[in-house]
Amino acid sequence: QVQLVESGGGLVQPGGSLRLSCTASANIFSIYTMAWYRQAPGKQRELVADLTNNGRTNYEDSVKGRFTISRDNAKKTVYLQMNSLKPEDTAVYYCNAKGGAGGIYFSWGRGTQVTVSS
Repeated sequence: QVQLVESGGGLVQPGGSLRLSCTASANIFSIYTMAWYRQAPGKQRELVADLTNNGRTNYEDSVKGRFTISRDNAKKTVYLQMNSLKPEDTAVYYCNAKGGAGGIYFSWGRGTQVTVSS
């Protein structure tokens, strides 16, 4: 079973930036569409951004123009660069391999907490 470990979260002021990392225990990025999700308190987990194995990206409307998903296959790591952060971006962020109909392929990791507050 592939393990996913997220890191890079923290406390940041509105307008600030963070870069999240997700490292996989196996080289899966050439096979799967990788995605970042987030779950805010009291809300369902939602898809934030995804990156197909051939390099196409997709973003949730509220993060378009502010977030960028990328990957480094050699490091088995997918990144989420988050700029112009807003309080509503506060959530636990997770990565996974995105399947069809909202499914995912692997067990969820622990996630990384992002808190945007002044």
